[in-house]
Amino acid sequence: QVQLVESGGGLVQAGGSLRLSCAASRTISTLNSMGWYRQAPGKQRELVARIFSGGNTNYGTSVKGRFTISRDNTKNTVYLQMNSLKPEDTAVYYCNSVSFVGVSSWGQGTQVTVSS
Repeated sequence: QVQLVESGGGLVQAGGSLRLSCAASRTISTLNSMGWYRQAPGKQRELVARIFSGGNTNYGTSVKGRFTISRDNTKNTVYLQMNSLKPEDTAVYYCNSVSFVGVSSWGQGTQVTVSS
């Protein structure tokens, strides 16, 4: 199991920016993918962004063009740069990893709140 620790959440005004970090307990280059999901009250957990070992990325429709996922293999850390934040982005954001044998791990989550 991979331990994942998120940080960087907080309160920000609409239109502002925030960067989330996810530190992994193992070499992230040995993982198939790492990503960010979020869950708002009353909603299902949804994909925000995902980055694969080869560098390809996927984004959820609602964040495309505003959020950017990146990684630092030296630090075993994945980042989520969030720009032009909207109140609808308010949620608990979870870091996720998937190994090449299909094992999925989750972080504890970090709260992001965007005020109007």
